[in-house]
Amino acid sequence: MIYVIALLLALAFIVLGIVRWKIHPFFVLLLSAIAYGFITGMGVEQIVSAVNDGFGSIMGKIGLIIFFGVAIGTILEKSGGAMVIASRMIKLIGEKSIHMAMMLTGYLLSIPVFADSAFIIMNSLNKALSDKAKVSYAGTTAAMALGLTATHVMVPPTPGPIAAAGILNADLGSVILWGLIISSLSLITCYFFAVKIAAKVKVPIIMATSSDALHKPKLRLSLLCIVVPIILIVLKSIFDYPELNLTDSSVYPVISFVGSPVIALLIGVILSLALPEKLDEEVYSATGWLGEAVRIAAPIILITGAGGIFGAMLQNSGIADLITQSFDGMSIGLFFPFLLAACLKTTQGSSTVALITTASIVAPMMPALGLEEPFMKTMTVLAIGAGSTVVSHANDSFFWVLTQLTGMDVKQGNQVQTVGTLVLGTSAITIIFLVSKIMI
Repeated sequence: MIYVIALLLALAFIVLGIVRWKIHPFFVLLLSAIAYGFITGMGVEQIVSAVNDGFGSIMGKIGLIIFFGVAIGTILEKSGGAMVIASRMIKLIGEKSIHMAMMLTGYLLSIPVFADSAFIIMNSLNKALSDKAKVSYAGTTAAMALGLTATHVMVPPTPGPIAAAGILNADLGSVILWGLIISSLSLITCYFFAVKIAAKVKVPIIMATSSDALHKPKLRLSLLCIVVPIILIVLKSIFDYPELNLTDSSVYPVISFVGSPVIALLIGVILSLALPEKLDEEVYSATGWLGEAVRIAAPIILITGAGGIFGAMLQNSGIADLITQSFDGMSIGLFFPFLLAACLKTTQGSSTVALITTASIVAPMMPALGLEEPFMKTMTVLAIGAGSTVVSHANDSFFWVLTQLTGMDVKQGNQVQTVGTLVLGTSAITIIFLVSKIMI
């Protein structure tokens, strides 16, 4: 029982530390991991080894990947490329289908750009189109927010899913491919929620003056830095698929190199440098856009590293054996990581922290849960992503970005964002469960 008690105490400290005492998640996870080690009777050398190996191992896998993903998003946002993509999506889908247009635009933009930033970029466009089309501002906001959230938690190179995939040793190409499929299917119910339910919430539209002076790069350049890395990563996963026997192909060494996540995303960063109007110190210096990307990525990388320490501590303590015995014969499977992520999301607010912490806790339990097969590792990453949407409320920064920019009060925010994320999360885990049953 000491393992269970220690884990529950660690989780309680994580939630209280982040929510009540406002301690940075990195230090909360690190201290929780060390405390867990001492409570379960691990030796000093074991604890120090878990700290060093856990942090170093996970950083070697995904530290650069997270930074490159953030860099692409930052340059897209600062250069105006994100707005170019958003405007073209609206034009292609049409203003008459504004709910669908906002949902799909949000869905695409949140792959490279953080959901909060993408919402800020798109809000003025959403407001103007809602006013012009005379449709509910709350409905289009719900559609956009849920589109942003779906890829934010389930589709790399967003940092949360990348970190979870690295911790669980899931194939990144497989996570991207299945993440795109499952997140898009999950939005079907969200679309009807936005149109039929959220649209009933009355939110007045107050127009502000806007400037069109922002530099607008070409659409194809804006899309290249997103699409090329994803294609390269997925292509490598296809070549690595055992049944296809493509590893003997003459092009395999090239595909294996450029399709490795670090190189693919580095290529994306290089392509994104074609977006700024002028490539100067404002872009590449320590105080410029790339410097800002470092500042944005650093906390996420540190939190991910602390999650790796937590996972290593759990692994070294022997809790996996206990979990194996406890879950023997139970069909809890994918619902355990989903529910754990949902609990962490609801209590502390951050989807990224929920993703990383849940993946760290679940990693040593994968065999016990029957999730050690490569495909099930992918499904586990997505199940954790689905759980990390449930639910967005007052302790989530994105909740306040949405309500403050749109003029919603807390009650309206709960009706639109909180209920909407519940719909998204439950739809996603249902689809993930059905897909896992069909494919295995």
